[in-house]
Amino acid sequence: MLKVIRKRIRRDSREIKVEMLYLCVYMAKVSKTSSTGRMKFVPFEAISNAGQGPRLLGLFATGRIEEFLHARTLTPQDLRHPNVSAMIAVKLREFHQLPIGGEHAPQIWKRLRDWLNEAINICSGENLAEFGLHNIRNEIEELENKSSTLNSEVGFCHNDLQYGNILMDNKDGSLTFIDYEYAAYNPVAYDLANHFCEMTADYHTDSPHVLDFSKYPDLQERQRFIREYLRSSDADVNQCQVEKLSSEVDFYGSTSHLLWGLWGLISHHVNGIDFNYIEYARQRFRKFHLSKAIYV
Repeated sequence: MLKVIRKRIRRDSREIKVEMLYLCVYMAKVSKTSSTGRMKFVPFEAISNAGQGPRLLGLFATGRIEEFLHARTLTPQDLRHPNVSAMIAVKLREFHQLPIGGEHAPQIWKRLRDWLNEAINICSGENLAEFGLHNIRNEIEELENKSSTLNSEVGFCHNDLQYGNILMDNKDGSLTFIDYEYAAYNPVAYDLANHFCEMTADYHTDSPHVLDFSKYPDLQERQRFIREYLRSSDADVNQCQVEKLSSEVDFYGSTSHLLWGLWGLISHHVNGIDFNYIEYARQRFRKFHLSKAIYV
């Protein structure tokens, strides 16, 4: 973080007064991973230009300078608070309707195949057998074929809306989504499902890789969130609309588990962070197979 006192920055003929800046530098290790390599500049700039998130103040070859927000990250408990959850739902609907350029077709299937290819290339024979990676390609095809029958709405999705990627302003309590590295167009139901899956995580414990699936929101909580999500852009939402989207969310939960299971496998081999990626992957793969058996 860079601190600047009473500094004025000119950008696109506008003069912006800031007191603190946030300097984001991308580490080389991230960009070396082809399939898990994240989109860095384009989404952030486009989202900032659309009036969402921190203001982008500058770009350079290996990072960016953005507005520093006086805010706190949410906690796992915040996600379950009815008022906060309703605010997230409204904000997510707003995010999904951003007019961001790029490929508007769902990107989840390409990402799954890319990450599967990388996992197969770097995993040991033991991992290949344990996780049944050579069978996953058929699983992805089955999921994609099923998804084509759902007629799901597609929007610009965050794709990683865990509690640490949501800020609450210290003054007015408004919410801001951050960290758009995985953002892309996808079925909005996938983004909702992924958010619900993240409610099972607490990354600030002695065992941050352990997921507590008993904390997955029940049907009533999921439909309350979905109702707020839909009502934010259409006051005349009926129960049939809520149930339709709820059913789609149930379907895409298995897709979320598979994606982040593959991420865990890849990260186990390329990431030096103190996190039990392989056990995290095991949990996500187990839940993928259970969810797929129920909802697909």
